[in-house]
Amino acid sequence: MIGEFLSQYLVLSKLGAGGMGEVYLAEDQNLKRQVALKVMPPEMAEDPERLIRFQREAEAVAALNHPNIVTIHNIEEIQGKRILIMELVEGHSLDRILSPGGLPLPGCPGHRRSAGQSADGGPREGHCASRPEARQHHDPS
Repeated sequence: MIGEFLSQYLVLSKLGAGGMGEVYLAEDQNLKRQVALKVMPPEMAEDPERLIRFQREAEAVAALNHPNIVTIHNIEEIQGKRILIMELVEGHSLDRILSPGGLPLPGCPGHRRSAGQSADGGPREGHCASRPEARQHHDPS
């Protein structure tokens, strides 16, 4: 997919992969900005339950507006591929920041509080483990 166009998006590089697809750095040729494209694998796109989960993920994130949550620009089917178009966030991927066991307990309360505030503006309790693919970051180095 690198070097190919998906509609107006020129795919530049692969940023990562997760449970619901692969994430690519792309250039939006219409708006002259870089975006992240989350592309659902074809075998998952054939599963109605996974399509529903992909749609729900997009709707849930799009309903939120917070500096700690990536902005969803659109969800589309382009050239037979289900694609989530989202804001490109500079930095390291969570799998490079977190150990496989999640956050150490001393750092957990602050991160839980931040995550809870991101979701609904109020503090929230939760566990400290995080999926690396939950929010991909572009690492320019």
